[in-house]
Amino acid sequence: MSGGVGSRFWPFSKEDKPKQFLDFFGTGRSLLQSTYDRFRKIVPPENIYIVTNDAYAGMTRQQLPEVSDNQLLLEPLRRNTGPAIAFASYRIHAADPDANIIVAPSDHLILREEQFAADMRSGLAFVAENPVLLTLGIKPSRPETGYGYIQVDGDNREGICKVKAFTEKPDIDLAKKFLESGEFMWNSGIFLWNVNSILEAFRRHLPDIVQKFDEGKLFFNTPREKQFVDETFPFCPNISIDYGILEKADNVFVNISDFGWSDLGTWGALHEVSDRDDSNNASLHCKTLFVESNDNVVAMSDDKLVVIQGLDDYIVAESDNVLLICKKSEEQRIKHFVTDVKFRYGDEYV
Repeated sequence: MSGGVGSRFWPFSKEDKPKQFLDFFGTGRSLLQSTYDRFRKIVPPENIYIVTNDAYAGMTRQQLPEVSDNQLLLEPLRRNTGPAIAFASYRIHAADPDANIIVAPSDHLILREEQFAADMRSGLAFVAENPVLLTLGIKPSRPETGYGYIQVDGDNREGICKVKAFTEKPDIDLAKKFLESGEFMWNSGIFLWNVNSILEAFRRHLPDIVQKFDEGKLFFNTPREKQFVDETFPFCPNISIDYGILEKADNVFVNISDFGWSDLGTWGALHEVSDRDDSNNASLHCKTLFVESNDNVVAMSDDKLVVIQGLDDYIVAESDNVLLICKKSEEQRIKHFVTDVKFRYGDEYV
């Protein structure tokens, strides 16, 4: 899945080049490219499909020239992860009606890739034999308020547990209780299932989407597919796979994993996985001099020199014609800043 805007990383991530197309760590590969590199070691490259927005087709082809046009599933507009996964599921079912599927965001960080690959292979084997929806849960290391949580049931099958409940991002007090209980895992947003298991879940829990796609299921994997999707997609509900299916289904399981995962969803998450100095300051794409400053993250373009004095727990981020200075503890407000900027100054800055 590679169609998001990444607005929480504004201004580094903007609508015309969102975070999945950026090289955050100076490796020479964007997050999208790194995700592709990771999965081509697990599945045949020709079996990797990328669901993205029409507007990002050119950037995707430029960054992944080895991917054929048939592997790009282009959405005419954003409708959240529910319709995106339905689109991919119908396409994959047309190509292979018994396929086992991994669904993964294109902008996550995985530090221990061998363990990740092992978990993917064992998960694929499990969903091939069991009609379940499998998610990867990450054992929490801190009371994180930026992630959703999965409560684990006692039922355990081959090291995989039944899911008792999903919980949205908690406040700090509740996050501490989750951590202490040992029953809650971070929701990684990475899923595995057989194509028939997920299509049955769509029929049961999101029939509006199924009705739309069933009308043209013979068009999938044919030249008529693009026209049909462009005409149909706008009528799909804007709904996430978590809310639309996983929170309602009774056959959801979780594989508790530990492969050095971060969803890189916030500046704070990026700060946690970046190299930091003795005062816990991190800098990306720039030279920095920190004076009497602690716990900051600084990101600049064009290898600028930045001198920071007297700041604690701040985000300082610049890209093109925008500079953001924001308390890291209040970074959830960045989305509101983007909305306000767009309203006051127009699309040029977002």
